[in-house]
Amino acid sequence: MIPSNPRDTHPLRPTTRILTEGFDPSLSVGSARPAVFRSSTYVFSSPEAAEHAFDVAAGRASVRQGETVDLIYSRFNHPNAEILESQIVNLETEATAALAFNSGMAAIMTSLLGFLRPGQSLIYTIPIYGGTQHFIQNFLAKWGIAGIPVHAGRGDLLDASIRSTENLGAVLIETPANPTLVMTDIRRACSAVAARTRSAAGERPLVMVDNTLLGPAFQHPLALGADLTLYSGTKYLSGFSDMLAGIVLGREPHLIERIRPLRGLFGNILQPDECWMLSGRLPTVRLRMNRASKNAQRIAERLEHHPGVKRVLYPSLLEDAAQRRIYEQQCDFPGAMFSLELEGGKAAAFDFLRRLHIARNAVSLGGVESLACHPKTTTHSGFTEQEFAEAGITDGLVRVSVGIEHWRDLLDDFEQALRER
Repeated sequence: MIPSNPRDTHPLRPTTRILTEGFDPSLSVGSARPAVFRSSTYVFSSPEAAEHAFDVAAGRASVRQGETVDLIYSRFNHPNAEILESQIVNLETEATAALAFNSGMAAIMTSLLGFLRPGQSLIYTIPIYGGTQHFIQNFLAKWGIAGIPVHAGRGDLLDASIRSTENLGAVLIETPANPTLVMTDIRRACSAVAARTRSAAGERPLVMVDNTLLGPAFQHPLALGADLTLYSGTKYLSGFSDMLAGIVLGREPHLIERIRPLRGLFGNILQPDECWMLSGRLPTVRLRMNRASKNAQRIAERLEHHPGVKRVLYPSLLEDAAQRRIYEQQCDFPGAMFSLELEGGKAAAFDFLRRLHIARNAVSLGGVESLACHPKTTTHSGFTEQEFAEAGITDGLVRVSVGIEHWRDLLDDFEQALRER
């Protein structure tokens, strides 16, 4: 009798799968951990294998179940990318396939261009990362793709826009919103897309979610019905502010295969050394995010009543009932990002940043070190005054990414920076 596999009745959890699946030591001379493969080109096993490899890379052929396709050239793929992509699907619930890119913007840009065509429209929530908004407004618009902004958290407006927008190609959601932490209901957006598809002929619009701020530990868009999850791997996935990376995860493999040929064409695959680095950091993503989230929650709850702070924007402190419902139904924990709106506007924000000793005045987020910045003059500085007003990005807003330092030391640092001088 063949013994039963315990995984059949007790599936492994993501934190175990990330260490036990996606890497075969026998393909790396028995190495217990992946090696780095720095070759730019690869030797084919046969001319026929070379032909098939090029057909697959160009999207003319599909990979059959259990098939191993020869590698061609590192612009298209390489062993370290294959290892990373096989491992990282284990972190995101419902993911079946992944692609690694050399930055978060490369992942977003290539994914959108893989599915949108001239004459179509893209609905996106605002506020959204400044680079994403710039790409939609200043690049896609020139190629005949209309960007339609909808306020984050306004499910009614998002529903109406999904119903009424002609030639809708995709819906792009960033939740929580950057930098106001406003929550958007992913499941509701997916339901609105499904309802539109039932009532109208044509290809179903995709739902894409930028999950950088809470994923993969605290929010799982694919399990809520989204088609693609996008990440700046530079942030929590890497966690040490020393590399750039982007990741796309798909609920269906065929969606990832739509994007793959474009990555090869653009040459924006993540390089072998960075894939190797990121692969080695995946097992600690949840550990780092859990610690940072606990730190942030303790600090945000204590700063909420500080006299120098107008308000603290943080998921566990949401006052709006609809926002609280989204958070409670959609997220496991509140995460490590919060924003402070300070009394005194820009001058107070700049003074606060100038007085910090532990947290560093820098953009980016998700590292083991705490960072703080002024979004209106940095990450979102390309917005118009009307866009700032619509997004809720004020002169006194400071965005904070909490790291894994001792939370009491960080709280002391924030409190001393808030004191009048």
